[in-house]
Amino acid sequence: MREFLSGARHPDIDLIQLCLMRAGYAPGAIDGVLGPRTEAALGLFRAGRGMPSAPGVTAADWRALGPFLVGYVVRTAEAGDTLELLATRFRTTVTAIEAANPGVGQEGLLLARRLIIPLGFSVVPTEIRFTSLALRYVLQGLLARYPSIRRESIGQSVAGCDLPVLCFGEGAIEVGYTAAHHGNEWITAPVLLKFLEEYARSCVEGGEIGGLDAAALYAASTLHLVPMVNPDGVDIATGARDSGADFEYASYLAEHYPHIPFPSGWKANGRGVDLNLQYPAGWEKAKEIKFSEGVRLLGPRDYVGSAPLAEPESRAFYEYTLSRDFSLTLSYHSQGEVIYWQYLDYLPAKSREIGEVFSTLSGYALEETPYESGHAGYKDWFIQQFDRPGYTIEVGLGENPLPISQFDAIYASQVGVLAAGLIIAGSP
Repeated sequence: MREFLSGARHPDIDLIQLCLMRAGYAPGAIDGVLGPRTEAALGLFRAGRGMPSAPGVTAADWRALGPFLVGYVVRTAEAGDTLELLATRFRTTVTAIEAANPGVGQEGLLLARRLIIPLGFSVVPTEIRFTSLALRYVLQGLLARYPSIRRESIGQSVAGCDLPVLCFGEGAIEVGYTAAHHGNEWITAPVLLKFLEEYARSCVEGGEIGGLDAAALYAASTLHLVPMVNPDGVDIATGARDSGADFEYASYLAEHYPHIPFPSGWKANGRGVDLNLQYPAGWEKAKEIKFSEGVRLLGPRDYVGSAPLAEPESRAFYEYTLSRDFSLTLSYHSQGEVIYWQYLDYLPAKSREIGEVFSTLSGYALEETPYESGHAGYKDWFIQQFDRPGYTIEVGLGENPLPISQFDAIYASQVGVLAAGLIIAGSP
């Protein structure tokens, strides 16, 4: 893990501040700055664990804060342990412990059994800049808490980051949800992950998600969720990747587009290609339009690439989609509070009607895709290829990257859409 000196600024420090807050300390605002208040909170955290004082953030600090990153501890059952006592000690619930340790409630606590004990907070953070490192911790935590979530890998990014897909459900209706095709639209990733966490929790607790019975959704459908199509672009846009050859390359490309702020304006992947202009649906037309707008070179945004599916991230999701039987797809982007539902004159059955339901649930406008931006996107290709409903949902308002302060409003607008999307295309 990366170590930091006093006064450092970096998105990874968001994670340090988040952990201290979860551990009951007061690091001040989560701002990615290792200032006096955060260092004081870190000093109290160390003292409470008998750790020596040290300047900045060390590898030992990251290890000690580990449970507050992933949201659980591992404990070996001892004489006298009960689920009730463990739940009280770790400020969690018996239900949460049973969910993370299938069978433990029936067999009782066997001595020397290794137990995963979820801690009393949600794994998915909704108050930090979301990076590929944050994603790795969230995935570890979700998979530990909810073993029924299945993880697969669909490939790797340009820089070698894993491209995970999370699968949840046992039903015949398959749906595909994606986020963060664009680097500076990283806020869409925690939207999908928070939905998955609340959905899994509701299944365990026998509750609802988005006003629908979670267990019934689980039985009827199978969700395939790709939370971060473009991890390299996300890390460039957030500032998480701020040194090394990859960063220097991105910085060099950005010089050709001085009107685009760097790094916050970065949409492309690590090679400088816009991944949502990479799909074989009017790619030549997209190239013509972007070239006419002056985007002819690799750079922060809007470059279509050398050919359709030339980039590993877009090809990976394309091939994964071909291997599944999606009834419907939702592609999350930002911003505009709008839902785009069609591609050219392709009109899959029920696509307009489903879009109207999503519009009502979210309060977002349902619109036809503008011709100038209506080519070579994933949604465009899915509709063309399968003649089934596909939607691009542009969340939030303002200039990308949207501030994390918009997260709660965005999520509230989308939870009903995400829940209904699991079954609406398969309904009569």
